[in-house]
Amino acid sequence: MTQPKTAPATSAPATCPHACQHNGPEDFDALAPEDFDSPYPMYARLRAECPVARTNAWGGFWALTRHEDVAHAAADWRSFTTTVQNVVPRLAFTGRRPPLHLDPPEHTTYRRAIDPLLSRERVQRLEPVIRRLSRELLAPMLARGRGDICSELSAKLPIAVFAEWMNLPADQVDALRETGRAYAIAVQTAADDDVRQTSFALYDMARALIAERRQRPMPADEDITSALLALRVDGAPLPDELVVGAVRQILVVGIIAPNVLIGSIAVHLSRHPDLQQRLRADATLMPAAIEEFLRLYTPYRGFARTPTRDLMLHGVTLAKDAPVALVYAAANRDERVFERPDDFILDRPNIRSHLAFGRGPHVCPGAGLARLQLRVVFEELLAATTHFEVDGPITTTRCPEIGALEVPLKLMPSKQSGGAA
Repeated sequence: MTQPKTAPATSAPATCPHACQHNGPEDFDALAPEDFDSPYPMYARLRAECPVARTNAWGGFWALTRHEDVAHAAADWRSFTTTVQNVVPRLAFTGRRPPLHLDPPEHTTYRRAIDPLLSRERVQRLEPVIRRLSRELLAPMLARGRGDICSELSAKLPIAVFAEWMNLPADQVDALRETGRAYAIAVQTAADDDVRQTSFALYDMARALIAERRQRPMPADEDITSALLALRVDGAPLPDELVVGAVRQILVVGIIAPNVLIGSIAVHLSRHPDLQQRLRADATLMPAAIEEFLRLYTPYRGFARTPTRDLMLHGVTLAKDAPVALVYAAANRDERVFERPDDFILDRPNIRSHLAFGRGPHVCPGAGLARLQLRVVFEELLAATTHFEVDGPITTTRCPEIGALEVPLKLMPSKQSGGAA
């Protein structure tokens, strides 16, 4: 499907041609109660009627919901900066955390250290670890014939994988597991005091890890903390506070999204046992299925940007310094780009147009690791069962994520899994 070209942003005021109420009631309520499915019809309405929408939640912000607009804003860092606010609601209480909080060229410096350590070759080394952890976490659920795939598997697996990738000392692995999980829950339940407390604890962990690497450095091509400490710009090391911020960011960057997305995929497969069986019968279909799940259940509702000048979009003036949410979860179901956008379509021809990992300079460097974790988890879950289904209420997360936070499952173990029926 051919996309319309993005109109250039201008600074001239104009009247909004859509059915928006920018000078009166808000266009949508970001704090309205939700269930697993309810956000998507609301986003479809906004895409059709009010693609630049306003809400009063969290002090007020704009929301872009069409694929073209979100992709453009994500890539145009000169017009939409990430240095002021990068998520809605604002979560950063304690300083800058590179590279997410920086634009090029400063941002690029940190990516030079991070990207090689998340290369395809480096990530593939983690597959045996991910497979072993997946089996270990699934085992008690299979033995009981039930369990919450979020709290028992997806809340734990990414933390353990990141601990392995970061070469954490043994005494820090348990601390990251507990603090990382507490931080994720605090973010997903909008518990601001707990977010602050756990964020400070993660900063302490980052400082301890940096101190350890200063005393006992590892090869820069094998360890992200050592790579950041070894990096030089014009012959000078990176500022200490920004190295701490970068390590703090890396400690949790891959923890929350997989938790939500694994739960959402489990819900979808529970609703579609025919797809379960198809993927069990042919594991080669899994990479394509994961890509469509990423589009359909994008775990980050959207990141935020701040206009660097007054900008015009769809007849609406986005004022300089006003928070703007890029709603990836809406953009990835844009009917202008994806045919039958609410349906799961295996081998969707333009699937790589999805924005689950962002666009532009801030595209997620850990995309390969995320894909690998998702593929392995569901290969193992499907191989270990003959069927599974939702077995209780689904709890959903809130901004900035979207999707399942608790998914109780009833599991029918396969014979080779060794679980009890």
